[in-house]
Amino acid sequence: MTGLKAKLAKGGDLIVVPGKLLQQGECRTGLGVLIRNGRFHDIDDAGALSARHPGVSRVDLPDHLMMPGFIDSHTHLTQSLGKSLVFGEPSEIFRRIWVPLESTLDERMVYLSAKLAALECLRGGFTTAVDAGTRSDGCIGALAAAARETGLRSVVGYICNDLGGTAKVPETKEILARAESHLAVWEHDPLIHPSLAISIPEAASDMMLTWISQMAAEAGVTFQTHVNEHLVAVERSLVANGRRPLEHLAEVGALGPQTLIAHATLITPKELNILRDTDTAVAYNPVASVWKGNAIAPALQMEALGIRFGLGTDGTRADGFRLMDAGESLQRAGFGLSTGDSSCGGGWLWLDAATTRAANVAGLGKVTGDISEGLAADFLLVDLDRPEFTPSHDLIWELVRYGARDQIDAVFTQGELRLWKGWPLDWDAKALMAELRELTETAIADAGIQRIHPVSSDHRAQAMPQ
Repeated sequence: MTGLKAKLAKGGDLIVVPGKLLQQGECRTGLGVLIRNGRFHDIDDAGALSARHPGVSRVDLPDHLMMPGFIDSHTHLTQSLGKSLVFGEPSEIFRRIWVPLESTLDERMVYLSAKLAALECLRGGFTTAVDAGTRSDGCIGALAAAARETGLRSVVGYICNDLGGTAKVPETKEILARAESHLAVWEHDPLIHPSLAISIPEAASDMMLTWISQMAAEAGVTFQTHVNEHLVAVERSLVANGRRPLEHLAEVGALGPQTLIAHATLITPKELNILRDTDTAVAYNPVASVWKGNAIAPALQMEALGIRFGLGTDGTRADGFRLMDAGESLQRAGFGLSTGDSSCGGGWLWLDAATTRAANVAGLGKVTGDISEGLAADFLLVDLDRPEFTPSHDLIWELVRYGARDQIDAVFTQGELRLWKGWPLDWDAKALMAELRELTETAIADAGIQRIHPVSSDHRAQAMPQ
């Protein structure tokens, strides 16, 4: 395997001939893929491809699946320092934990937090992550730099709140100027794709919601916001505006093909029609629903209505295989059991939602998400010589239910090998973790976090009879 690692890591043109190739939703055999200048340059019968490019190094991997990397359609790269602090917590953890924590992070801590999160993404098979933006003041560059150094393709949101929810709230003119600068700085970067965001609709004025959504549309980037996730937020919107959050976004003209809504779990039939009619996209975050949500997004109903959606973690657990399993499982538990639907997407839907469809909702459908000529060479090499895939009768569904990140041997983005057997090749992940272990306790203590639920050992002591 050392020789294989060297061949994959050497750079330059490379022909990969996997035992199976996942392309356009189907597993195919006998094909080779030429990677050149960071892209899938040519895909054809392996023999014909090698004959056409006789001088190119070729790597044969008969026991591997070559598949598109997973795409996390909604995450928070600067929340990696908190992790289990949110376990068992009631809804709206952002008010008690995330806003205080992120608001106190300086540039160095933003960089370290984002780099750790990016490493976790890559280890879980994600080659792209859509970050909803950091609430830290003036540190968006550190976040983007950290992600870029790891090789994680990232859609990086700049938060444009003008009514609170961030470390500092600039004046309107400054918010708009910073938003324009953010779009300009990263416009041509090969790995960082700019986006604009508002944390939740109530954190911005109606005018700001409209302006930022329109600015994103004109720039051809995504506009991100969290909508209809928690009951209290829905009720606050009804009291303040006479409309639910999603209805209010529609009223002020902030929805459309550029808009990516995170969650949409507490959603009415009318609001489903609004999503469909405006071609607004949704990040379906199943693990977030289980861990701290109030409901499950009706993803199967969205599929039936033609509403675009992709799978997201919401920063919960960076594992693409377990995310697909959760996506399917919650639809089965929440809707399939009561209707007698034993299929709930037939396996393929969740693989699509973690790859090609997630690329679409992230605004990257022409950049990544599939193994097709011209797209960025973002892909995984998955070891199929495992008990979980023996015997194999339906590999696509097996990936959803039996896939695990320890089966991923190699992670590539932009044609470069970023991780081998779960660890980076060109930077010291262990040193990063050691530094964070030294600094995190102080960062948490200084943040003024309010936890409701005790740690598990204390909870056990309270629950056990004396």
